Amino acid sequence: MKVEHVITRLIIGGAQENTLSTVLGLHAIPGVDVKLISGPTSGPEGTLEPVARSVEGLFEIEPDLVRPVSPLHDLKALISLTHHFKETQPQIVHTHSGKAGIIGRLAAALAYVPCIIHGIHGPSFGSFQGAFPNFIYRNAERLAGRFTRHFIVVVNAMRDQYLEAGIGRPEQYTRIFSGFNLAPYLSARNDLKLREHYGIRPDDIVIGKIARLFFLKGHDELFAVAPRIIQAEPRVKFLLIGDGILRQKFEEQLEALHIRDHFIFTGLVPPTQIPKLTGIMNLLVHLSFREGLPRALPQALAAGKPVVAFDCDGAREVCINDQTGFLVPLRDQEKLAQSLIALVRDPALRKQLGTQGREYVTQRFSEQTMVRQTYELYQKLLS
Repeated sequence: MKVEHVITRLIIGGAQENTLSTVLGLHAIPGVDVKLISGPTSGPEGTLEPVARSVEGLFEIEPDLVRPVSPLHDLKALISLTHHFKETQPQIVHTHSGKAGIIGRLAAALAYVPCIIHGIHGPSFGSFQGAFPNFIYRNAERLAGRFTRHFIVVVNAMRDQYLEAGIGRPEQYTRIFSGFNLAPYLSARNDLKLREHYGIRPDDIVIGKIARLFFLKGHDELFAVAPRIIQAEPRVKFLLIGDGILRQKFEEQLEALHIRDHFIFTGLVPPTQIPKLTGIMNLLVHLSFREGLPRALPQALAAGKPVVAFDCDGAREVCINDQTGFLVPLRDQEKLAQSLIALVRDPALRKQLGTQGREYVTQRFSEQTMVRQTYELYQKLLS
């Protein structure tokens, strides 16, 4: 079985970690010849390219596959990928992300690849952007959808959104949860030395947030309710894991609100450190306005930490209200504040929801399960 995956860039992010884990898992299966093609990675989000390069012959860069819309680069990437697929003759091309998903599928179709699959990790259109971008992306996805044999979605919410937009048929969609290595999260502990490193006292209550410091990640909503949380429980600390172009702006906002000393910015940390940082949290909040399946949610639950999340895209398939945490209507700051205060004040409730969340995740989110289900789908489609 010869398979080639294509993604726009390999930043440190959920879709990229999912894709790389899938490729590495497939590489370990006898009889599978797999390759990963990515556009160049740059920016403050960090890169997974060193991990991809650790396996000889697994990874290569397509220099013209850039994230911004660029007619010249896009055409060159289309021509280059088409030539590549004609030369390598994969049985399956499996694309990921918006730009690579469209160009990669068109190139695979032009090269007469027998089976074209697209992985939907998050929406490329929706209420988070304006009418014109939505028009462009919807129609581009419809065009690419004509050449797509099958879609893999990380949550059913993505399937429903794409079907509503007239992309594909129900039988063309399969949900495969975005698996990850559970072991480091299952063994995560409240490391007091790590707390001390970040200026967190043993009795502080830590609300964690794992997200790029970028637009549509819900930081402004968290900042808006933070004074109420701090007033209800002065021991609260907010641990913001990640980096991005908005860091200075966010720090200035917190200074203006006079709550900067309650927030800790870790900056960019390697993925291997995330389980340890999750271990020193008491709960996790996730407030993205656009994300298929936020990996931070099952990761926190695997560590036994309850979660609070906006009811956006696939969050409800992991943050199950009153079972693994609290699901909050999008932009509802009142409900967000109430949910966070309830968990901050009640350690027994935190333990109950965290325990239930850990049981839910361990049954569904292992890396091995994700790779096995993907491989079985490949076999089914090729047969």
